[in-house]
Amino acid sequence: MSSAILESEPLVEDEERHYQFEDNPILVRQKLQESNARSYPRRIPLALKRARGIHVEDVEGRVFIDCLAGAGTLALGHNHPVVIAAIRQVLNDELPLHTLDLSTPVKDRFVQDLFAVLPPAFASQAKIQFTGPTGTDAVEAALKLVRTATGRSTVLAFQGGYHGMSQGALSLMGNLKAKIPLGALLDHGVQFMPFPYDYRCPFGQGGEAGVEINLRYLENLLGDPESGVQPPAGVILEVVQGEGGVIPASDTWLRGVREITSRAGIPLIVDEIQTGFGRTGKLFAFEHAGIMPDVVVLSKAIGGSLPLSVMVYRDWLDTWQPGAHAGTFRGNQMAMAAGSAVMRYIEEHNLLEHAEAMGRRLRERLLALQAQFPQLGDVRGRGLMLGVEVVNPQGQRDALGHPPADGERASRIQRECLKRGLILELGGRHGCVVRFLPPLIITVEQVDQVSRIFAKAVQAAVS
Repeated sequence: MSSAILESEPLVEDEERHYQFEDNPILVRQKLQESNARSYPRRIPLALKRARGIHVEDVEGRVFIDCLAGAGTLALGHNHPVVIAAIRQVLNDELPLHTLDLSTPVKDRFVQDLFAVLPPAFASQAKIQFTGPTGTDAVEAALKLVRTATGRSTVLAFQGGYHGMSQGALSLMGNLKAKIPLGALLDHGVQFMPFPYDYRCPFGQGGEAGVEINLRYLENLLGDPESGVQPPAGVILEVVQGEGGVIPASDTWLRGVREITSRAGIPLIVDEIQTGFGRTGKLFAFEHAGIMPDVVVLSKAIGGSLPLSVMVYRDWLDTWQPGAHAGTFRGNQMAMAAGSAVMRYIEEHNLLEHAEAMGRRLRERLLALQAQFPQLGDVRGRGLMLGVEVVNPQGQRDALGHPPADGERASRIQRECLKRGLILELGGRHGCVVRFLPPLIITVEQVDQVSRIFAKAVQAAVS
């Protein structure tokens, strides 16, 4: 496949020729040799050999638009020139690739670049901890940090939340499927709160009324001496729940949570692992509400496509002792160099405004499609983090008049998209939400092409 096809030429939209997916030897061996816990290959049965920008090519030469992008990791898409150049520079300079938490010029540059893009009020009193290669590691570190600083042990989390798959992070997860087989977790130290899921408001209200009730419930829980809930070490939340179904929290709710937690002296942990670095149209999603968290956990896009995670927190929490949190792979120099390159590129090329504009364009097209198909119950999200909740229009409606989730039809839509060369993932309750996470560099033409392919897939799935 030529570089021109990878970079700019659209896929051939041919309704008479759809990709079919038969097992090739690589996929056969994967089924035989990889764990039963493998996930993405079950829904996206591809063996990939090459990628650039928003396109990937499989071993059979088929080209796909990638609107999964490493679950939001690839802010600049696959193999972006500035990322490749940064990695090559590290190799050419013979820098150490593995440094534990020892400092290097690359690491120092990364820290300065990160602090420069954080809101000044936060950066001026911030500390950073490199936590290991995954976002889960950052979440685990955040739990240790707030428990150490406050002397308390419990944590408040939110229904529908996703913060990772290790034991501590898993205890914060709303989804029960991954937790039930394990029996006892750390859930006895986690109190779950309702998230402001507007389309399916847990209080049966929605809108401003649902937000107000939600905040009053939280305030009462923390202030009532008879609530039965111990004062927590921290509250952790996602500004937009990703795996939970692309559910955005309103700015009003976020400001309310910040006010309540500040008044109660409870650290607020914001999980920006998927939303960070321009995904929602702001560099950090919490900036939409103008709040200042106590702890921010970052991964995915922060490493420029390579494994890296950090925790940035306000210095009053920095009471733990040397060695309180460690990890062998905290010093990934290539990831730090790539991450710095991504941060600079986002700023120099106005990608925040671009992501907002492209997200608005994609959302408008999805809303137009929703008007044609009652099976598309809700279109929501922020920036280039969008979701479409698929429903059964004939099913029994809830208190707000919305039909039930239809995960089976969502799966059919996903398969029809893949047949037409578009990679999307599912999320949310019952797997009913089709998720759009394209790279921030997606163009107007590519947004329109994604919209057309999705429209054809929906038409085929509902016929």
